Amino acid sequence: MEQKMVNLTINGLPVSVSAGTTVLEAARSAGIKIPSLCFLKDANEIGACRICVVEVKGAKSLVASCVYPVSEGMEVFTNTEKVRKSRQLTLELILSNHRMDCLTCARSGKCELQQLAAELGIDAVRFAADSLPPQIEDSAAHLVRDNSKCVLCRRCTAVCRKAQEVGVIGCNDRGFDTHIGCAFDRDLAEVDCVSCGQCIVACPTGALQEKDDTDKVWAALADPAKHVVVGPAPSVRVTLGECFGMPVGTNVEGKMVTALKRLGFDKVFDVDNAADFTIMEEGTEFLSRLQNGGALPMITSCSPGWIRYCEQHHPDMLDNLSTCKSPQQMFGSLVKTYYAEKMGIDPKDIFVVSIMPCTAKKYEVAREEMRQHGWLPVDVSLTTRELGRMITRAGLLFDHLPDGEFDEMLGLSTGASVIFGATGGVMEAALRTVVEVVTNGEMKPLEFTEVRGTEGIKEASYELPGRTVRVCVCSGLSNAKKVLDGVKAGELHYDFIEIMACPGGCVNGGGQPIQHADVRNWVDLKALRAKALYTQDEGMTLRKSHENPILQQVYREYLGEPGGHKAHEILHTHYIPQQRYRTE
Repeated sequence: MEQKMVNLTINGLPVSVSAGTTVLEAARSAGIKIPSLCFLKDANEIGACRICVVEVKGAKSLVASCVYPVSEGMEVFTNTEKVRKSRQLTLELILSNHRMDCLTCARSGKCELQQLAAELGIDAVRFAADSLPPQIEDSAAHLVRDNSKCVLCRRCTAVCRKAQEVGVIGCNDRGFDTHIGCAFDRDLAEVDCVSCGQCIVACPTGALQEKDDTDKVWAALADPAKHVVVGPAPSVRVTLGECFGMPVGTNVEGKMVTALKRLGFDKVFDVDNAADFTIMEEGTEFLSRLQNGGALPMITSCSPGWIRYCEQHHPDMLDNLSTCKSPQQMFGSLVKTYYAEKMGIDPKDIFVVSIMPCTAKKYEVAREEMRQHGWLPVDVSLTTRELGRMITRAGLLFDHLPDGEFDEMLGLSTGASVIFGATGGVMEAALRTVVEVVTNGEMKPLEFTEVRGTEGIKEASYELPGRTVRVCVCSGLSNAKKVLDGVKAGELHYDFIEIMACPGGCVNGGGQPIQHADVRNWVDLKALRAKALYTQDEGMTLRKSHENPILQQVYREYLGEPGGHKAHEILHTHYIPQQRYRTE
């Protein structure tokens, strides 16, 4: 059906847009920026902050452009004196209740409030409160909240509720006492937060930040008794460059490796290598369940945010989870077993650092069921942002660094592991290996395009000898709930499901570089970052996990067969039902 078009003028410029378009979107299509603060496309469209107000001829007052729909013949004015003064006054009132320690704030230079003040010409704060004290809540493993910097935009609560389903934060109290918090002002550690960090990347200010663990890493690097090993996750290579102003989707793998070596790490390995082990173990497990009657559908276990959500909200489906550790935990386990034995180093003297796109990895590293022989596989998990800060503080000119190569032994990966960072990547990597094992023949073409793309839920069916295998890929916990509810109700039928907690997968993780709402609203970050991973995959010689020669060597020399006793002891784990609310 043909889309109805609406004609209007914005600042005297003729504009034609689809019916239902908001004034904010119409202005953007005409090359006119209307400033906003609370607006987050498809998540928080509430017109609450009043920064985006414009004049509409005939309207009784200024209107919030982010929620005001266009109409035929409408005349809009975005830059009149009345509009400018209204925006300035609104921003001054917001700043009057904001602790402005901008020079020492972790978001300085990337704070949307700071940028708005510059854009709107705020050169003094007439209504500044005297010495607002910090309002710190840091009970969770992954996050620090400071409500003295909160502007009540509600973007964090919107993504927590709409995209992630858990909805553990919201507005408490009323009037001047309104603040963001958990129900009954309980600590975040006491409720069913899944540590995904989507609230952090949605926040426009420094009110939400990941817990900074870089001091622990600096201390380990300075300790001569510690052998410090680091490994970045697949998606980090296509997002780290954003910390240094590079275009979205720039692959900086070589510069990242050089930076890590110059920071002083003893070995720089690749978590992609561990992702190949994940495919071997997960693929073997899936085939075993398929052939021997195990619990189906089998569901992936790479995402700790998803695992925690399942333990809290769907404990009846824990048997459906793959018992494989996440690539992060497999990486640490292999370093402290295989690598330690080969190098003759006591595992307790090895300090393992992972660079992850995900704040939930900070929660995962401390899970007691991961503990082996008195040690945890990974000692510290840093986000992409934390690594960016370490590189800056070390005085490394990132864009001038030469390309380096990962260290051998646990540094070689395949294209299958590279695409782990995008939603559908784990499923495609698994299919590349599982289909070849079952058919005993080489797959051509290798691309399983049906499970690619940034859609929240994707389905596909594949014919294997004697059986049709039905698969599903979903990202974002609201989509996970839809899929699981359908499976439980008998309405959806799958054999294998990939679930990632963050919408779009790891490329959109809560630990990825902060992007202004102007970018998040109008640029498809997930697609651009994922495209860079698929491009790298296409150019690699080895594109299937089982072809990785290092993986083959480790199984031959140390682990035995995939799914065997030793592999299971080192690379697998278990799960436990968790209370949604802590009562002790």
